[in-house]
Formats: sequence, structure tokens, C-alpha cells
Amino acid sequence: MVQGLFVDNVPFIKVTVALGAAVQTPLFILDTGFTGDLQVTPKIAVELGLKPIGVTALRIANGQTVQVQTALAFAAMEGAVNYIQVLISDGSPLAGINFLTKFSYKATVNCKYKTVLLEKVF
Repeated sequence: MVQGLFVDNVPFIKVTVALGAAVQTPLFILDTGFTGDLQVTPKIAVELGLKPIGVTALRIANGQTVQVQTALAFAAMEGAVNYIQVLISDGSPLAGINFLTKFSYKATVNCKYKTVLLEKVF
């Protein structure tokens, strides 16, 4: 079970992201409207040594389509490690639905009590 936190009405979770010897555990916004794995800032991408492997079209919340670089990395949660696709964008770090699916998590976000809980679903 992973507990997240709220900051100014925004739910966050910590995710360990790695490539080679570079490892970071930043806070990611838990974004159920984002269908991908993870999105990181260019600064985090450089610090992890992520190498863009392509570009993908991404529709953002305002309906606009933007081109975003993609890279591959590893993510770890509760001892499980998965290969993930990372979008590199100037936006906030995001954890999306595909990320939760890869790790078999059910997300419970309680806005009234400002709690975030990820539970493994078997």
C-alpha cells in the first residue's frame, strides 16, 4: 500500500524512477485524466540521463494537441519494477492511468479528507 499526499487540493504520489545509476524519487501529480505512464520535466529527464527515442502527439486538457518527446526508463513501487514510457514536458510531473495499470494499483482519492491511497489489486 502506498500513501500519497495532498498539496493545495492536488493529489501527489512518490515514484522511484531510474535509468542506469541515476535514481530519483520525485512527487508526481496523480492525474486520472492522463492516460500515459509518467511525465517528467526536462530538468528531471537530464538528471536521469533519459534519451529521447521519439515524439508523440498529446492532447492536453484545453483540447490542444502538442508534440512531446518520449523516453524509456524504469519505475519502482513497493519492490516491483516495470519498464515505462516517460513523456518529457515543461508541465508538472504526472503519473497516469497506464502507470497504475502496470503496477496493478487501485487509486482511492478522498478529497474530503485529503488522502491518497494506492492498493495492489490481485
